[in-house]
Amino acid sequence: MPETSLIFPADEYRRRVAALQAEMAKHGQDALLLTTPPDVFYVTGFLTRFWESPARPWFIAIPAKGDPVAVIPAIGAELMGRCWLNDIRTWDAPDPADDGVSLLAETLASLVAETGRIGLPMGLETHLRMPVADFARLHERLAPRAFTDATATVQRVREIKSEAEIAKIRASCAVADAAFDRVPDFARPGAPLARVFRDFQVALLQEGADWVSYVAGGAGPGGYGDVISPADDRPLSAGDVLMLDTGAVRDGYFCDFDRNFAIGRASDAARRAHAALYAATEVALDRLRPGMHAGL
Repeated sequence: MPETSLIFPADEYRRRVAALQAEMAKHGQDALLLTTPPDVFYVTGFLTRFWESPARPWFIAIPAKGDPVAVIPAIGAELMGRCWLNDIRTWDAPDPADDGVSLLAETLASLVAETGRIGLPMGLETHLRMPVADFARLHERLAPRAFTDATATVQRVREIKSEAEIAKIRASCAVADAAFDRVPDFARPGAPLARVFRDFQVALLQEGADWVSYVAGGAGPGGYGDVISPADDRPLSAGDVLMLDTGAVRDGYFCDFDRNFAIGRASDAARRAHAALYAATEVALDRLRPGMHAGL
């Protein structure tokens, strides 16, 4: 029978874990603790909207050698069991007195010697996603083991995409691309901006998005100055420039790009700005080569 795995074949996840373990070795980390939805998803394929609940923490422990261990609320056991991991440890959550702390401490203690180091992402674009008081108790129970910053460990691996990941990202972007093509059907003079936002989300779902994490944008005469406020009922008018941006999700992978639309004819200033941005993008695409580094 084929091996159980979600989103990707199990070998894709084994490759990722091996890459993380290689980075752990470089940084002297004897285990890696992952607590956030993107990191847990990256090594397991565990995909759920239940992350929206703030009442339950979730943990993946990656030892220096061997497969990861899931330490999760019991409600997630069935879904995690359809992923590729075999070692799944659960507690009845939420438990205000001990919400997984004891089980996680026991798990990490079994993987890391007392003189060992446990990596935990602590830097930019990371967060703990467990109560600070619980982390303090975990730290105390695991002493003298040390927690060290594993931001670089995780980011160096995750930033290099496999061909399988690239295909998923392309599929997600294709969903948004098809939805953007439908915007002229409903973004017309007189249409309230809030309704345009709702219609755009409907289009994304109809084109194949599993869910729409966000829609941002704005509209105004010749341009816009705010793209983070909730949409209101101000009607679109001729001469407006409308921007829509989305993070729709398909198979756990996001698209992330926006497009601008002229309501009627765009002003000469808006057309010049658009032409300059388009030309600059084309120059950058023409110069990009494999192996180049991002930098100022």
